[in-house]
Amino acid sequence: MRPFRSLAVAAVVIAAAGILTACTSPGAETAAHTASAAPDPLPSAPHLTGAAAALPKHVLTGYWQDFQNNAEPLKLAQVPRAYDLVAVAFASADPATPGAVTFAIDADLARAVGGYTDADFIADVATLHARGQHVILSVGGELGNVAVTDDASAAAFASSVEALMTKYGFDGVDIDLENGIDPVHLAKAITAIAAARPGAIITMAPQTADMADAAAPYLQLALAVRDVLTIVNTQYYNSGSMVGCGNGVYEAGTIDFATAQTCAQVRAGLAPQQLGIGFPAMHASADNGYLDPGKVDRALTCLTEGTGCGNYVPSTRYRGLRGAMTWSINWDASNDYAFARSVSKQLHALD
Repeated sequence: MRPFRSLAVAAVVIAAAGILTACTSPGAETAAHTASAAPDPLPSAPHLTGAAAALPKHVLTGYWQDFQNNAEPLKLAQVPRAYDLVAVAFASADPATPGAVTFAIDADLARAVGGYTDADFIADVATLHARGQHVILSVGGELGNVAVTDDASAAAFASSVEALMTKYGFDGVDIDLENGIDPVHLAKAITAIAAARPGAIITMAPQTADMADAAAPYLQLALAVRDVLTIVNTQYYNSGSMVGCGNGVYEAGTIDFATAQTCAQVRAGLAPQQLGIGFPAMHASADNGYLDPGKVDRALTCLTEGTGCGNYVPSTRYRGLRGAMTWSINWDASNDYAFARSVSKQLHALD
């Protein structure tokens, strides 16, 4: 995620061998992007416990900004109940220890909301818990430079995340590192967190290109930890056009982009129950890829019911699809919560 989404993203067409192979396998869609007669087999979902198991069948995830920009500043307790899972953005690198992360309430945000301390925030986490909402700590963002590249930094990452979970009451961790990852060592860190905190919510928010083929680092990471992975909310924005299922080239900011890329992730081995579709809350919160909430709703029904699709219709109904994500709750607040009001209602309507 980007604090203000200020960097332009060059349009690219990714025709990666892994995606093309997946999309031309038996049962794949025709060149006209219509559904094939033979549905794709679905990977099984992992068995979840604890906080991860307590999440609703379909989850609306939003990012709460621990910094001040042009979006509406909010205290955590002001987050609407429509958000089932709140990712606090962001933990940052600890300059003293490679791999370790730190978190504290941002001073500019505290001033913007009339005062906000760590103690206030901890109380607000408890308030959300009492409402049935879950709160996790997101690591990274556009400017985050947390480097987990060896066993020592993996251990430091895991232990620092666990300490922050204890201090603030977080239910888990979100991986949103956008400046390169080492999937092997980051997988070790995530596995250590899951072992120390059984039932912790483990999520990721990769950029679309980072899930595009078998060599993509986030896809490697997701598959390596799939047994403890709760949700991958891919950012279907700030992206160029990409190849997806159906062998089409799809443009960001369309229903087809989200549905064809989600199909590819299922075919790569992730269960629909582990996948969410991510979109900006409003035009101002991303460089490109905004999709009207009503069309986000259509993308959800396309993937789960086969209705409301664009040109591409998946061959399989992903009825267990986990949900949707937006950047950010603060931008959504700036837009009268149009995203949450529409998409939450649609998620609740899914079977």
